[in-house]
Amino acid sequence: MKSIKILSIAALCTLAFSCNKKEENNLDHIPGVDSAQAKTVVEALSQEEHPEDELVKEAQSKPLTTVAFNEIDHNFGDIKKGEKVEHIYEVTNTGKNPLIISTVKPGCGCTVPDYTKEPILPGQKGKITLHFDSTNFDGAVYKTADVFLNVEKAPVKLTFSANILP
Repeated sequence: MKSIKILSIAALCTLAFSCNKKEENNLDHIPGVDSAQAKTVVEALSQEEHPEDELVKEAQSKPLTTVAFNEIDHNFGDIKKGEKVEHIYEVTNTGKNPLIISTVKPGCGCTVPDYTKEPILPGQKGKITLHFDSTNFDGAVYKTADVFLNVEKAPVKLTFSANILP
């Protein structure tokens, strides 16, 4: 019976979130589930934050500053399939507080980031390196990485493209 309640609550949550309907419209229609229990679960799930929201909050919990990138988009041009390439994006702290790169989150496993871990003082420069493995790709590719740092509009999206040749 307990598993039926759990499945019913899961169905309620799926329905409530996928259809964008108010949860009170759905609470009374789940057999065997107390509406107070269902409402509690729905409220808890709606208050859960996405992991990316947590990364933004963490980055912005530090005193904010401003940043300038030498570029945010890079084109590797033609590269051979299986070739491993990398590009360094230069960051400059243009604000008055130390710039802290909390994390760099690539869009897929084919891209591995490396970045300056120490606070970047005002006027100083840091680096974000994106390493790309072209082994599993053919033709045109477009990849992204989100950079979480203590600036007002985080994350900053870095991109690169390449044309993978056989």
